[in-house]
Amino acid sequence: MKPTIALFLHQPKCSVQSGNGIMKALSDDYRFKIFTKHDLEEDFFNDVDMVCVPGGIGDADSFDYLMRENSPRIKDFVMNGGKYLGICMGAYWADKNYFDILDKVDAVQYITQPNTCTRRPHAKNMPVMWRNEPCNMFFYDGCALVGGDMSPYETVATYSNGDNMAIIQNRIGLIGCHPESENHWYESYSWMRGKYHNGSQHKLLLNFVNELMER
Repeated sequence: MKPTIALFLHQPKCSVQSGNGIMKALSDDYRFKIFTKHDLEEDFFNDVDMVCVPGGIGDADSFDYLMRENSPRIKDFVMNGGKYLGICMGAYWADKNYFDILDKVDAVQYITQPNTCTRRPHAKNMPVMWRNEPCNMFFYDGCALVGGDMSPYETVATYSNGDNMAIIQNRIGLIGCHPESENHWYESYSWMRGKYHNGSQHKLLLNFVNELMER
């Protein structure tokens, strides 16, 4: 049986658009259960291997409203051995001000960091290094994942200033950009047209999730 991912959706904060991209990238290898801000059944996570919180349009202040009912269950799920995948907004929410599931790592706004390649939060085909290979990845005000030298995590991808863009820490995988992006995302912006990755970054996401699942 395929491993099961519980995917949180709430348009537009944790968007259907991002969720659809995640499912397209992973559905050959993973089964999905969708959940929302509403209170879950006690046994909802019994057959779940990973919780996924996608990206969206909005600010992290939405956390208290959207996770009022289910935040303790998600945190307990991770603390008891479950996996967590956060992309963009979902990566921000792993931080100490929200789910508080990271060890000595902070999810901060990339555009506020020193020596960034942009100070604008808008859509950009961001230059990154993924597994030491250069590529450009869809970015929309994503986070950088920063911590001291003693922080235990594996760097998977970095921004051009050297800040972590994607990491795996224990059972938690976080990505600041959008490898789940689809062609229509790029076509929505005149300056992004013709820059779609043709699905190659879906494979990067799948490999990332497979590695996380093995932890």
